[in-house]
Amino acid sequence: GWSPDFISALVDQAVSRNHIDQLVPVSGDEAIKCSIDLARKEGILTGISGGGSFAGALKIAQKAKPGSTILCMLADTGERYLSTPLFADVEAEMNAKEQKISKSTPGCQF
Repeated sequence: GWSPDFISALVDQAVSRNHIDQLVPVSGDEAIKCSIDLARKEGILTGISGGGSFAGALKIAQKAKPGSTILCMLADTGERYLSTPLFADVEAEMNAKEQKISKSTPGCQF
């Protein structure tokens, strides 16, 4: 949830039935930073919820045993955030490096 200590009824039920191993608290700032990092470093455009999920996965990865597999689903898109402060520092046009990456993926060129 997006308020301190908020756990939805669905999550609470999943935890009580042992469907979830652990809850990982993530701040809004951590979620936003991960959203921006995913866009800049990996070309993954996700929203704040996706950034929060990834921030939690990073916290789990820091404590995981070597060779562990961690699945992180980014269940939202950053498209609706393009005109917000979340992506204010991202240029509208691709630079030369970004154009080269785009051309290397024929099925996904912009």
